[in-house]
Amino acid sequence: MDERKIGKLSAKGKPLDERVGDRELRKIKARKEVTRSIWEGFAMFGIIGWSVAIPMLAGVALGVWLDGNYPSKHSWTLTMIVIGLVIGCLNAWRWVSEESRKINKEE
Repeated sequence: MDERKIGKLSAKGKPLDERVGDRELRKIKARKEVTRSIWEGFAMFGIIGWSVAIPMLAGVALGVWLDGNYPSKHSWTLTMIVIGLVIGCLNAWRWVSEESRKINKEE
């Protein structure tokens, strides 16, 4: 085998040009199969936003109720907002990572 060609082979034994060509064919195929509109992108932003906002609003409601019924030196409302924010961010992160896994699996 030619020395120049040996350096271009991958672990699978395919030359670089074939690997690049295979990757491009997968991308073209994925673009044809999944035609996402701009509205679908806005919908994804909305889903992510609501997945953070709803736990925060629930935390506000619970915090206000706790402040009214169980007053303390520290604000229950602020505590519950932070807890709601953390839960919402974890929820959004999980949703985005699942969508990313689905996209990578399709490739």
